[in-house]
Amino acid sequence: QVQLVESGGGLVQAGGSLRLSCAASGSIFSINVMGWYRQAPGKQRELVATITSGGSTNYADSVKGRFTISRDNDKNTLYLQMISLKPEDTAVYYCNAEVKTWRTMRYNNYWGQGTQVTVSS
Repeated sequence: QVQLVESGGGLVQAGGSLRLSCAASGSIFSINVMGWYRQAPGKQRELVATITSGGSTNYADSVKGRFTISRDNDKNTLYLQMISLKPEDTAVYYCNAEVKTWRTMRYNNYWGQGTQVTVSS
């Protein structure tokens, strides 16, 4: 089994910064793409950013230039550095990972439980 645990969310004023972390644990053989998604109240979950095992990144237009995704492959940990936060960034942020386990030796998709980010105006 695989667990993804997010941390680092909280309440911040507009213009402020936060750093989210997501630690993957369990019977992990390898991790392919990792990503951050978010869901605001009454809205669908949307992509924020993704990063491949080789470090290639992709960002939603709404966060380009403000958010930076990174990962530590040795620690199986994903990060999201967020600066210049806006009230519209308020959402629950979810970690996602494509993980190959020792038991199945095939990739499956896993989600974390989410962490709340609230940006006040």
